[in-house]
Amino acid sequence: LTGADLTKADLTGANLTGANLFKTNLRNADLSRANLTGANLTGAKLSKTNLRNADLNGAELFVANLRNADLNGADLTEVKLDGAILCHTTMSTGEKVYSNCKNADLGGANLTGANLAGANLLKASLHNTNLSNVDLNGANLTGANLTGADLTGADLTKADLTGANLTGANLFKTNLRNADLSRANLTGANL
Repeated sequence: LTGADLTKADLTGANLTGANLFKTNLRNADLSRANLTGANLTGAKLSKTNLRNADLNGAELFVANLRNADLNGADLTEVKLDGAILCHTTMSTGEKVYSNCKNADLGGANLTGANLAGANLLKASLHNTNLSNVDLNGANLTGANLTGADLTGADLTKADLTGANLTGANLFKTNLRNADLSRANLTGANL
């Protein structure tokens, strides 16, 4: 299915375990409850795609476009999202995400209450992202862009925020215990 055009396809509950969907166009497709375990979705176009309750365990989504995708209830265990675009995506509250999101663009996403403990968000763009009540305990946010992000009530215990840009970020009731804020820019941040 490499490079196929599956725009608006109904793949509800499909078994795509290990499928090669490299650069496949899945815009506006319905992949709810689909099994995409170990699938290669590198460079795939998944904007406005329904991925509710999909199993993406171990999937590769390098530089994939997930803008406005619905990831509520999706299993994102060991997902690789390096360079992926996740602007305006939604995720379930409390959902555990063991992912590698280096250089990912999550600008404007609603991640309220998501569990991103230990996530690798090195140089990720999280500008204007809703991260309220998110668990980022031990997360790597080195060089991340958190300009205007809402981190109200977030847990950043032991998070690495070295060189992060927190200009205008809302850090009200944010737990920063043992967080590394070396060289972080906190200009205009609400502490």
